[in-house]
Amino acid sequence: MDIIFFILDIFSILFLVVFTPIYFLIRKLSKKSTQGFFTKAGFEKHTKNIGTTQKTIMFHGVSVGEVIALENLIKLSYETFKDCKILITTGTKTGQDIAKKKYSEIADTITYFPFDFPFSVRQFFKNNRPDLILMAETELWPFFAAYAKKKNIPLLLINGRISDDSFKTYKYFGWFFKHILSCYTGIYTQSEDDKEKFIKIGASSNKTEVMKNLKFDIKKNPTPLNFDKGEEKILIAGSTHKGEDEIVLETFKNLRYDFPYLKLILAPRHLDRISSIIDLMGDFKYGKRSNNDNFKENDVILLDTLGELSRMYSIADIAFIGGSFNNTGGHNPLEAVIYSKPVISGPSVKNFKDIYALLCKTNAAKIVNSKKEFEEALRKLLSDKEFYKKASNDSTNIFESQKGAKDFVISKMKNFLLD
Repeated sequence: MDIIFFILDIFSILFLVVFTPIYFLIRKLSKKSTQGFFTKAGFEKHTKNIGTTQKTIMFHGVSVGEVIALENLIKLSYETFKDCKILITTGTKTGQDIAKKKYSEIADTITYFPFDFPFSVRQFFKNNRPDLILMAETELWPFFAAYAKKKNIPLLLINGRISDDSFKTYKYFGWFFKHILSCYTGIYTQSEDDKEKFIKIGASSNKTEVMKNLKFDIKKNPTPLNFDKGEEKILIAGSTHKGEDEIVLETFKNLRYDFPYLKLILAPRHLDRISSIIDLMGDFKYGKRSNNDNFKENDVILLDTLGELSRMYSIADIAFIGGSFNNTGGHNPLEAVIYSKPVISGPSVKNFKDIYALLCKTNAAKIVNSKKEFEEALRKLLSDKEFYKKASNDSTNIFESQKGAKDFVISKMKNFLLD
């Protein structure tokens, strides 16, 4: 095995030398970032050698969605395993930016995951020396997995999932993925369906278990909300981006002809856009949360304060989740669903695609592709009381069915970190 790794190591170095200028040319022509390339390749050491006196827990989330999904687990791990160091890796620049924003105060190292070449992988392990590795969702890298097994480092796949489209490809190359999956110490999936998919592509049934979905391990904000809702029906548009406010306000205006009791809370993602949103108000009477305004004299309340959006979902009746009618990739619908509120989103939900896949199997959420579909979905929820009740109940039931993922992983980690 050592001689095979040595030979592959030499070939990977030669490949990287040839590949590097081609990569930079392609990225430059496509105007894409080259940040992190030399770290991924193993040519440049951007990490701290975090030593061997303490055990190091490595968490890997390839991009934004996975990094966010790991948040509660990483924070609980930091509290539970106080004598361990935290290493976080991502595969993309956006993932790296989010990781630094969220974890800079608790992580000892935040860096890029290596290219899956023997040389790059070997340099990564030499620089960072992980003692336990947790890979989020569907990160199956053959050389990385083989090297971890070679060094007897426990490798866990957590929050595992395989889409129906990916499963067809994985199953076709099952002989290949069976070898990769044999290197994993444990494979823990979001659902029974995902578990069966992993087993069918070669995972051992003895080390594949259902852990449920980490993204559902959130709690309601316990701080009481001082806001007089009255008897009105409230639509909340949370984390909206430029271009979405127009869609929301125009749809709200159309709905008010048939549902005059409907009110709107508009919460832009970035508060510096408040003045431009005010210019869109037209004849609507609006107030601001910062002034403690309410709906007694206003049609719209602008949420211009920080840290209150999650609690505002608790008083709403229906939630639109912003960042979904553009290329942002959407924001977390669970902040509304946890309060049993039906959710509507535009088509761009790549940051939370697995959550929407689960929610949209029921009436808890609906993805719409146009302003017309958005209005139709709202009309259905406002006019059909039985449908609304089922949508709310579906939200509650989904949360109940997904509890416990975070604690499941912590219990598995204790097997490797506590003597």
